[in-house]
Amino acid sequence: MSLSQTFQALSEPNRQKIIDALKKREMPVSEIALNLNITLPTLSHHLDILKRADLISGRREGQQIIYSLNLSVVEEVAEKIAKFLTTDTKFRSTD
Repeated sequence: MSLSQTFQALSEPNRQKIIDALKKREMPVSEIALNLNITLPTLSHHLDILKRADLISGRREGQQIIYSLNLSVVEEVAEKIAKFLTTDTKFRSTD
């Protein structure tokens, strides 16, 4: 998983809303859909992008798929972003 892939997955507002909903708790597609004003095929597309970025995962319970946030991946991304934003003195301008 690269930062660019993660940023691309998170760049779309509906995917941000999905992540926000899953921060609270895991939930099935039908419940995620209640938080968004999009069609189920569009929701499925967004979920697929988030899964490919490894930000969420799904498990089957009967006929439903329950989605949850991959906390370890989110923490890893947060660490990479923090490291990326940390100022390294060897690249600082002397102006």
